[in-house]
Amino acid sequence: MIVLRHCQSEFNRLFTATRKDPGIADPPLSEKGKKQAEELVEALVGEGIRHIIVSPYTRALQTAEPIARALNITPTINPLIRERAAFSCDIGSPPAALALRWPDLNFSALDEMWWSSAIESPEAVEERAALFRAEMAASPMWRDTLVVSHWAFLLAFTQSSVENGAWFRVDPTAPPATL
Repeated sequence: MIVLRHCQSEFNRLFTATRKDPGIADPPLSEKGKKQAEELVEALVGEGIRHIIVSPYTRALQTAEPIARALNITPTINPLIRERAAFSCDIGSPPAALALRWPDLNFSALDEMWWSSAIESPEAVEERAALFRAEMAASPMWRDTLVVSHWAFLLAFTQSSVENGAWFRVDPTAPPATL
């Protein structure tokens, strides 16, 4: 499978400059992030992707959008691969609001508040990552799946710190690497 960290969001842009939480819930992509997402199409179109699994955060959905459009794939929403709740950007949007923005996607399996209301421990994220790894390892479609997720989740899932817009292949049937 291919894992991809969402492209630069407005939160990332401001936080990187100030190292302070700018207080933006469910931030959209920045202009740079939108450009990164469009550039990913050329990089990923020949990679054999037939399925896309995406986190319900706006920044992840916006990252997946041009890739899904180019490949004519309807992404599957999975809150299991959401970001670790730690900052204002980790407050999500309710399913009805997401469905207005992306009417072709199915948000019906999401709870009204699908994100965590409290700061999540790294262990809780590791548990989610282990559950997702087991689900993907059991799925025959993992080899041709793109997963669009977030820094802390991907760190727990791959043991690698991933930059905005970066992607690489992962075999969920192999034991996770240790730091």
